[in-house]
Amino acid sequence: MAESNFVDYVTIYCRSGKGGRGCSHLHRAKYIPKGGPDGGDGGKGGSVILHGNRNYWTLLHLRYQRHLFATDGQAGSENKSFGKDGQDVTIEVPMGTVVYDADTGEYLCEVTDHDQKIVLLKGGRGGLGNWHFRTATNQTPTYAQPGEPAQERRIVLELKLLADVGLVGFPNAGKSTLLSSVSAAKPKIADYPFTTMEPNLGLVPYRDNRSFVIADIPGIIEGASEGKGLGLRFLRHIERNSTLLFMIPADSQDIRKEYEILLNELGTYNPELLDKQRLLAITKCDMLDDELIDEMRAELPDGVPTVFISAVAGKGLDELKDMLWAMLNDEANRIQTFTHRNLDVSHGLEDDYTEDNPFGEDRIIDGVADSDLIEEDW
Repeated sequence: MAESNFVDYVTIYCRSGKGGRGCSHLHRAKYIPKGGPDGGDGGKGGSVILHGNRNYWTLLHLRYQRHLFATDGQAGSENKSFGKDGQDVTIEVPMGTVVYDADTGEYLCEVTDHDQKIVLLKGGRGGLGNWHFRTATNQTPTYAQPGEPAQERRIVLELKLLADVGLVGFPNAGKSTLLSSVSAAKPKIADYPFTTMEPNLGLVPYRDNRSFVIADIPGIIEGASEGKGLGLRFLRHIERNSTLLFMIPADSQDIRKEYEILLNELGTYNPELLDKQRLLAITKCDMLDDELIDEMRAELPDGVPTVFISAVAGKGLDELKDMLWAMLNDEANRIQTFTHRNLDVSHGLEDDYTEDNPFGEDRIIDGVADSDLIEEDW
């Protein structure tokens, strides 16, 4: 995992800039014995801004940027001169990035659109100079406002891929083979379990120049909710899918039981996944005849549409696309409410992977851990 370029979970420490202090100054010039106050205002501190960018599809570029600091505003000066504003820090993130507070797990915001900007930490306002406090009864004020302090926070950026259809199945169920057959995606395909180690997206062309997106995630096994296999780490990438495509091979001993196991693991991760439209695809059917398919239909789960396909032979793929397109355009599936939950570290990593820090642990610098360093230590 440390060598993977797919990074979907990053923890960073960010801080906005503090406002510059106002200036307390009395004007002094030749032939002007009582010039009065002329202290300028302090500059505004820089903000930390999230910016949605469709040119990114992972959080890899933030992998080693553990600390992001905006600059402070400069202090005001004489002659009503304002201090310079601090520079903002813009964090470019792919669409579908969810932000949580790393200390409390509280949901903060989500970036879903290109060019969408969200002010995550607002820079401090600059203080007013003594020029603002002059009155008829106090013509020479000698005080000014200090700037507002900076805001700081440890945040978690969690990427959830935006796709129309999510593939769900056990390892070696044929998910990657199907994705490579119906789209131009080239996922890794092999005859051993857990070939897919990271999610893949594929754009599926449909009739009349229409298309939809399929997301392939690593296979789930029974007990994934308890940490077996790859666990449920990648299930966050199908939380936003409109339709879930369950894939079970035709040579499975009990198709109904495997389908129930998959449903149970999804419900354990997020009960809202059970409310999505579902379609069951029986894969690897290139050696089955019509008589055997009719016999298998009696053993299939009830209440879910089923299609028999073979990605290698191209059998049933057109029917599968038609069924998926109909489900995606169903009126009942157009508007879905999604409840944002607070961060649960059991569903993801506690920190981002790095080559020097593969398990997300605090580094020890001069006997002090990263998380124990205070502001002056950075």
